[in-house]
Amino acid sequence: MDIKLIVLDVDGVLTDGKLYIGSDGEEYKAFNAQDGMGISLAHYTGIKTAIITGRKSNAVTKRANELRIDYLYQGIHDKIDVLWEIKNDLGIDLEQICYIGDDINDLPILKEVGLPCAPNNAVPIVKENAKYVANENGGEGAVREIIDQILSVQENYQLLIEDYLAGKVRVIQ
Repeated sequence: MDIKLIVLDVDGVLTDGKLYIGSDGEEYKAFNAQDGMGISLAHYTGIKTAIITGRKSNAVTKRANELRIDYLYQGIHDKIDVLWEIKNDLGIDLEQICYIGDDINDLPILKEVGLPCAPNNAVPIVKENAKYVANENGGEGAVREIIDQILSVQENYQLLIEDYLAGKVRVIQ
C-alpha cells in the first residue's frame, strides 16, 4: 500500500450525517476530534488530504481550514471530475488514493481508487464496493480508524507516536 492522498466526503463520513440548520439558514455540523488527530498524523507522514462534498457549508470551510486540508471542494455534483483534477495536480496514480464515502453519490469514486473505504453506517451498496469498512460510524471515529489502518501499514506507527510525544507532530484535533 502506498497511499499518497486521502479524499473525504463530509456528511456521513466526517459527521454523523445529520443536518442541523438554524432558523437563519446557517448549517451546523459536529466533527470528531479523533478524526482531526488522524488527519494531522497523516499530514505529518506526507499524505495529502482532500474534501469533496455535495453540500456547501461554512462549518466545513472552517473545519477544513483548521485541519489544513490540502484541497476543499464544496457543492460538487460530479465528484469524479474533481478527483481527476486533484490526481493530476499531485501527479499520482488512482491506486495511491484512499476515498472514504458513505452513499451512492460516492460510488463513482469508490470504484476508481486503490483503497475505497466506508464508515460502518454507509449504505449497503457502498459497503459492498469498499475494500475496508470501518467498525466505527461516520462522525464517530471512522476516518481515524481508516487513517490508523493506512499508517500502521505504511509507517512505523510506534515511531510516529514517539514523534508526537516528542512534540515533532503539529496536531490539530
